[in-house]
Amino acid sequence: MQNMLNIVQVIVSIFLIIIILLQQKGSGLGSTFGGDGAVYRTKRGAEKTIFRFTIILSFIFLATALAGLFIN
Repeated sequence: MQNMLNIVQVIVSIFLIIIILLQQKGSGLGSTFGGDGAVYRTKRGAEKTIFRFTIILSFIFLATALAGLFIN
């Protein structure tokens, strides 16, 4: 059971890394150096889907990590 949980956690972490890298660039530190940080935008379409999928994957990763603690 522990091995299967470790495999699931590795797969979820790989997908989480990929989905974070797919998110739009320039919304963080770029606004400090003259980017458009003063404009309020809403997430639409694929950007919203990727954002929600990131949240779901992070909760799955957290759940597998906590399950790994309790199974051990």
